Amino acid sequence: MAIVIQPYRPEHEPAVADFNQRLRQAGEDQNMVFYQWAQPRWLPRSADSRVYNEFFVAVDGGIVRGGYALKGQEFFFPDGQIRSIAYYHHPLSEGIVNKAHAIVGTLLLRDAMQRAPLLYCLGMGGYDNPLPRMLVRLGWAHCLVPFFFRVVNPSRFLRNMQTLRSSPSRKFLMDLAAYSGAGWASSKLFHGYRSLGAPRSATAECCEVASFEAAKVAESLQSLWEQARQTCSFTAVRDAEALGILYPSAQTHLTRIVMKRNGSAIGWAVVGERRKDSKYGNMRVGSVVDCFALPGELFSVVRCATQTLERQGFDLILSNQSHQAWGEAFKAAGYLPGPSTFLFAASKKLAELLAPFEEVRPRMHLTRADGDGLPGNF
Repeated sequence: MAIVIQPYRPEHEPAVADFNQRLRQAGEDQNMVFYQWAQPRWLPRSADSRVYNEFFVAVDGGIVRGGYALKGQEFFFPDGQIRSIAYYHHPLSEGIVNKAHAIVGTLLLRDAMQRAPLLYCLGMGGYDNPLPRMLVRLGWAHCLVPFFFRVVNPSRFLRNMQTLRSSPSRKFLMDLAAYSGAGWASSKLFHGYRSLGAPRSATAECCEVASFEAAKVAESLQSLWEQARQTCSFTAVRDAEALGILYPSAQTHLTRIVMKRNGSAIGWAVVGERRKDSKYGNMRVGSVVDCFALPGELFSVVRCATQTLERQGFDLILSNQSHQAWGEAFKAAGYLPGPSTFLFAASKKLAELLAPFEEVRPRMHLTRADGDGLPGNF
């Protein structure tokens, strides 16, 4: 029987549970399962939704063989227009564990492109994975989103960063640096050197807020968006309403920060803790999830976000930032660039609106918040 891709409905939930069980039994990552419920728990669609999720499943005679999600959201484009586009995420195919269903992954992507020609992917774990390889073959525009990290606790970093402890000799040297204090001393010298060249800016107030939706906060953030969006060639709409939808007060695991000067917002950031990952060992890992600011105020926002995470006791802080100016601000704040596996890819229809892509790319503002895993994985 032919596979039919259709909106995920409650009657599909038992078949999705069976699909997830087959993936688990085949030894896949226990987190690599499709959504249990047909109604999205995060960003459900309503009649007036500006940001929303929709789920679709591939059904083969009553058996679910795969599924994917689309997040619809408004973006600001190089021509100054705002358009609603879609983010293709969480595609899962039974072809991962059973080659008899290898075609399902292709069918999922084709269906998504038909439903949303202005389509993008973000994250994906690097060019070696099946989805980015497929997108490159299809001629999608693509690039890596730079990755930045700041070591807060050198000793714990040296003892726990598993990707660096790849041989007995490396483990010995890293343990020696950790226990001798050499790692701590080197880190202090590095951050001290970086601080000498850090930008100097007027004093600003760093405020943690429970919600972006409070009237005074929202008014100031709306003005900030209207003033600062022209610094970006391409970015998700980050006005007050969108921020209230993406970062509601119910998400208590996030910290919302607003930078103010003379009572007006000059920037904001959202920070939080990354979920546990074996490559970070027992470290507490924080993330600058999202950020936005007026021209000339980027460093102040990064510094404030960093200080907030340091006070919260994180050992390592990470962020992905596509905008060249934000990357420079993170480096000025003591972050180092690292190898990135966080990719952006735009469908041909979307890429036409981003042409010439190589000229548009340096001022695209994409963060972890625009990609895989929100709201629980940054």
